[in-house]
Amino acid sequence: MDCPAESILHIGWVLRRIFPAVALMLTFAAGRGAEADPAPAPLPSDGLPLDGRCAQVAVEPTRTSIYIGIVSLTVLPAARRAGVYSADYSVKVFPFFYSEHGHLSIEFSDEILRQLLRGEAVVFAGRATNSDGAERRIEGRAIPDGANASRGKMKVRVWVGRIGLIFNTGYRFTGAE
Repeated sequence: MDCPAESILHIGWVLRRIFPAVALMLTFAAGRGAEADPAPAPLPSDGLPLDGRCAQVAVEPTRTSIYIGIVSLTVLPAARRAGVYSADYSVKVFPFFYSEHGHLSIEFSDEILRQLLRGEAVVFAGRATNSDGAERRIEGRAIPDGANASRGKMKVRVWVGRIGLIFNTGYRFTGAE
């Protein structure tokens, strides 16, 4: 049985438009390791100390569905320096065996971090750049787990062109107490 010509054209469109976006999202959410940078200096205290416990955050690996497949995202632990969490990421798209890797940066000011530590939900934004130099916009929302502000859930949207891939995952601060 042959596929109609419209189906073949649609699959080509999906491969060109959806896979790069899915690869980026998968890479971001999956939780890869931080670069070998020295630990950032402790931040000034404003009621809630922003000490070493917030210096690094681990993001759980995640995945999302696309029209004809699954996009998996892995992010290495992200280190915080000068109000920005940064890490490497990788994305894999199944069943097409497409993959992408790169580096991402999420802006997370002292005030946003203090809000999160107080148990308040926060929104964040950032950028990812894959190994080919293509840039992806990142938006998200982090919601702490009640009294335990050192972990929680987050919804991350990665934009690949005009397509937004949504990943639901968890986070936890892994820095020293």
